[in-house]
Amino acid sequence: MSEVAVVDACQRDGAGGSPTAVLDDAPLTDEERCRIPTALGTSHAVFLRATGIERRRPAYTLRFFTAQGELPACGHGTVAALAVLAEREGGDPDYRAALRTAHRSFDGRASRNGDGLTVSFDPGPVSLRSTGGPELRAVAGGLGLTEDAVAGDACVASNGRPRLLLPIRSRAALAQLAPDLTLLRAACDRYGLLGCYAYSPPDRHGRAAARMFAPSIGVPEDIANANSTGCLAAHAAGSGTHRLAVDMGDHLGSPSTITATAHRDRTGNRIRVGGQAAIVRTVMR
Repeated sequence: MSEVAVVDACQRDGAGGSPTAVLDDAPLTDEERCRIPTALGTSHAVFLRATGIERRRPAYTLRFFTAQGELPACGHGTVAALAVLAEREGGDPDYRAALRTAHRSFDGRASRNGDGLTVSFDPGPVSLRSTGGPELRAVAGGLGLTEDAVAGDACVASNGRPRLLLPIRSRAALAQLAPDLTLLRAACDRYGLLGCYAYSPPDRHGRAAARMFAPSIGVPEDIANANSTGCLAAHAAGSGTHRLAVDMGDHLGSPSTITATAHRDRTGNRIRVGGQAAIVRTVMR
């Protein structure tokens, strides 16, 4: 028997968030790992393995699974993992850990905030490229959009896997999206995209809304998507917006907010992304 924590990651005002299963790794097959999100009613499961001390911090390897398979990264899964690790640490008001996935190592932190935790991490460097033509038309068609509904320059962003960042003219128009998931999956598969992150342009305070559709990985719509919000932060920094608070999950009845900041150093834009998190239940399996 092992204990599984279910964490609401990237909550808004102490509620909502994306339910995510977090548990210690064990000698399971990948097929067995894929069953856990379905069994617990979460979109993702995160598996933790302690690896010692790195940079004077406890170090862990993270693996992320949906019902359809393993992912190289998961932003809200990382938020959930850090919340669980910080709770285990107990009294440390500013918990820090060295984290590793299959492709990179990075730092994460969590601090106590009332009954929950404020969590952030470094999502890694983001590459951006412009898009248009058949690629944009195919994805927009899967969303039921015409190109004139796009409110600015769409781009493909990647901090591990590419996804389309698609600006929609308003929050109201974003809320009305009703994608054909079969068409959208075919378009994303054709162009090698993780999915489509549709968003309303940030206001002068950096507030925006977004919806992330990723049927190719078994997630028709994500309640919260921190890595894509980190990608948006890198894109928005190019036009002078360095701090974002992006609302997601309203259409799914689970309001979430992801925060992201960008600052420039000699290596380029450094992104930090995160949100509020709380462990809502633990179960034995």
